[in-house]
Amino acid sequence: MRRRTLSLRPPPSRGRELVGLILLLFLLVAACSPATETSGQGSNSGQPVQKKRIVAGMMSNPPCICSQSVTSGSGTIQGGDALEDLLNGGLSVVDDAGHAVPQLAEAVPTVANGLWKILPDGRMETTWRLRPGVAWQDGAPFTVDDLLFTVKLGRDRDLAIFNHTAIAMVEDISAGDGGTITVRWKQPYIQADTMFTRRIAMPRPQHVLGPTYADNPEAVLTSPYWTEGYVGTGPFVLRQWVSGSYLIMAPNDHYALGRPKLDEVEVRFIPDSTTLAANLLAGEVELTLGRNLSLTQATEIRDRWQNGVIKIALNNWFAAWPQFVNPDPPVILDVRFRRALFYALDRDQLAETLEFGMTPVAHTFLSPSEPAYKQIESDIVRYDHDVRQAAQLLGQVGYAQGSDGGFRDGAGRTLGFEVRTDGGGGDDEQEKAALAVADQWKRFGITTEPLVISQAKRLDREYNSTFPAIRVWRLPNDPWSLDRYASPAAPMPDNKFNGGNRSRYMNPAFDALIDRYMSTIAEDQRTVVLGQIVHHMTDQVTAMGLWYNTDPISIGNRLRNVTTRDTAGTTEAWNAHLWDIR
Repeated sequence: MRRRTLSLRPPPSRGRELVGLILLLFLLVAACSPATETSGQGSNSGQPVQKKRIVAGMMSNPPCICSQSVTSGSGTIQGGDALEDLLNGGLSVVDDAGHAVPQLAEAVPTVANGLWKILPDGRMETTWRLRPGVAWQDGAPFTVDDLLFTVKLGRDRDLAIFNHTAIAMVEDISAGDGGTITVRWKQPYIQADTMFTRRIAMPRPQHVLGPTYADNPEAVLTSPYWTEGYVGTGPFVLRQWVSGSYLIMAPNDHYALGRPKLDEVEVRFIPDSTTLAANLLAGEVELTLGRNLSLTQATEIRDRWQNGVIKIALNNWFAAWPQFVNPDPPVILDVRFRRALFYALDRDQLAETLEFGMTPVAHTFLSPSEPAYKQIESDIVRYDHDVRQAAQLLGQVGYAQGSDGGFRDGAGRTLGFEVRTDGGGGDDEQEKAALAVADQWKRFGITTEPLVISQAKRLDREYNSTFPAIRVWRLPNDPWSLDRYASPAAPMPDNKFNGGNRSRYMNPAFDALIDRYMSTIAEDQRTVVLGQIVHHMTDQVTAMGLWYNTDPISIGNRLRNVTTRDTAGTTEAWNAHLWDIR
């Protein structure tokens, strides 16, 4: 589904110190710019032939080439999905219009082409045929055995990073003649056509990881394969990996969709947003991958960046996530308390201040630009700013407001809790959101303790999953990711704290709704279930939606065929083999 792409407008006068710092860094970066690289002599003129080379930046320091960190981590790495799409491929990929298009397979399964079959007993079958001649970048053939090995990784509970709730729905997989593979599903599943993609079971090379897995399965997670030894099937081949600094890629001459037009891509790891902005202004970086600059920063440098444009789209939502497993304070488990917190927030003011009024308040995860929004809007339980209602609900759970404005329980203990997020240089937007939310609760009478964790702490899954009270996070705002809110996706010790259920809310009735949605093929019936899911989430306040996030993407003027992340599931790199320069 295509989402809105917004044009930037100048912000109110602010941020002079930030602009000054960016300009200073710009001068320093420009002074250190290396000479232009060449690739030898021209055949006729004798002049050096310039490589078709670009430099991209991602606002993170990835520990590996995997959109989900392998050795550690929590959630996706900024730009990690695009990085993986540059180097590896799936049987299909999502294009900039939100459609799954063939990549390593000849066709994407659909009911119309007969490759997606709904069986009379309620089960399903999806079939793929591999493109002939596809190979891994080290020359080894890409076969259905690699796909079977990938599913084996996904079924290994000790390797939770590879687990996906969809794999539990798979009954069996069989390989046929001519590079054909058929997946039989225990039940209908609306995302079955995303099997063997970055979303579910991204293909892994059996000839590289298979021997390691046979000797010691957990050693797969620390294999050099994920860094300097990476082997994929994507448009580019890894040539150099410098941990904490950059990587360099060369074109894959045997890529299934054709040799890329570019001769070299360098990706620099720049976890500080101010430094990233300075690199753009200095001409050292001409493309950003993944989430990067905040809207404030993007608008402040827009008119100064003469060599490119900044585009934004609504493809995430900010929310304050309550902890549902051993929270501190325990009263968070009382829905009246969560409703009180929600009523106490003036989200209209927050969105106006932090997003310059460019994004609406998020009353639910689904973006208003989604076609189904109008049909489910009446199912939303709204919590418009109402401090009187908030105080009444706190009174019902045993808290009274004193003469100093602060809330205390019957024993005189002050009501307070931690509001956590990650940021520092790595996520300016998320940090501002958490601090602003904490400030509003503090003004209301709750003693909040904001905590902005470092990038290093962000890579500790257990630490991230066991936040004590409230965590401000952003997540995709599309209905295709609903299974991330189900109980199996809750990060817990038995899955090594891997999963997208940030609040760790676990409820059998809610799980049943999600299962029904993900297994309902008819769109009109599925939308009815979607409304029930939205009602449950908002009624029980499993997350406090704040506003929809704008993701700026910086694209240099000389780049061609680079698109933005306007749809769920896509990245800038979906068509990287077509990237070119003017």
